[in-house]
Amino acid sequence: MRYALVGTGARHSMFRRAVTETYGAGNELVGLCDINPKRLALSASQVPVRSGNGIATYRPAEFSKMIAEQSPQKVIVTVPDYLHHEYIVAAMQAGCDVVTEKPMTIDLSKLKAIVDAVNETGRKVTVTFNYRYTPARTQLKDILLSGAIGAITAVEFRWYLDRVHGADYFRRWHRYKDCSGGLLVHKSTHHFDLINWWVGSSPTSVSAIGKRDFYTPEMAVELGYGGRGSRCHTCPIARDCVFELDLEDDDYLRELYLDAEDEDGYLRDRCVFDDDITIEDTMQVQARYANGVTLNYTLTAYAPWEGLEIKFYGTRGELSHRHVEVHGVFGGKRARMETGNMQTILHQAGKEPVDIEVWHGSGDHGGADPVMLGYLFDAENVGEDPYRRGSTHEDGAWSILTGIAANQSIATGKTVIVDDMLKEAGIALRRR
Repeated sequence: MRYALVGTGARHSMFRRAVTETYGAGNELVGLCDINPKRLALSASQVPVRSGNGIATYRPAEFSKMIAEQSPQKVIVTVPDYLHHEYIVAAMQAGCDVVTEKPMTIDLSKLKAIVDAVNETGRKVTVTFNYRYTPARTQLKDILLSGAIGAITAVEFRWYLDRVHGADYFRRWHRYKDCSGGLLVHKSTHHFDLINWWVGSSPTSVSAIGKRDFYTPEMAVELGYGGRGSRCHTCPIARDCVFELDLEDDDYLRELYLDAEDEDGYLRDRCVFDDDITIEDTMQVQARYANGVTLNYTLTAYAPWEGLEIKFYGTRGELSHRHVEVHGVFGGKRARMETGNMQTILHQAGKEPVDIEVWHGSGDHGGADPVMLGYLFDAENVGEDPYRRGSTHEDGAWSILTGIAANQSIATGKTVIVDDMLKEAGIALRRR
């Protein structure tokens, strides 16, 4: 299979290595495309040596030229979220299938462009929801499919981002809602997709509240950072700030961003307390699904620990799961928990609760990435997936629609009826 890859930032390397190294025997990377020539050259230099003149590289204005000259069968999209639709649509119109990072896109007009292009071209879009492939999350699907708690009636889902990981969304391009859709789209697309997949349905109504309580100029003063600068690299108090991101101290980030910022002006270490941030850090969502399941969802981006808590209510009992990824942030450093950090409890009516041995894996994202990459780039040898974890453009759409509707609800103070929202936008999707 011939692949081209657009977007050579931090996330792309996982896909590049999969195509050129892990599954290189049956695949070929024929082109790279990016706006920043230094990041583009850095990525090209890390592609294993091949015959000829090496990997072909292109700038965004040359995307169509790359497709015409290199004839990829699939295009991998890892550019910033607000640009996904441009390359997804262009690739399909050029006759290519697409593999895209989540979220598939960030708003209704961009979603419509993608859905229309799928209908017009018949090409396929795969959204890389790696959380479905985490062994512990797959196990929850397995237990739910077994009928152990009967019919699912309601779900509680709480996700906690710590003050290193959470803060990072407030220093990058993600901090502007028109670039990322806010955390309810960019981050929560994973969580809403999991819920759609777990309960086998899609949202019909959504209400939400959201606010920015922590990453504010006022909080900076309260924490003693009143003399802060606009970015960590030149900040006069950076060494005294637990939120400092030292780009010079990390060779990977230095090469990828600090050494390349003169080309496009992108600053990777903006102050997390800036006044112009437009995303929320505290969000709560209630949703109802087509099959009657209801959801309570909470996301905070400044917790003292990182992880998740989930509870499924059913007609025969309850299933709960807790995962502590980071048990605390101390002096700006994350104390990760690698073992003994997950618990799954099945409590059926009339029986004692049972502590279920949790499925584990190895590799990034709790073992999810290696499994997902196998299905993406070596499907013939991996075989059929009994859990149907592969995600189409419709899965990508339903995952972001909860977040898009939640953003509308936050802005208007009203409950959003998803079908009405879709009809107004001229988008037709099959119900799950």
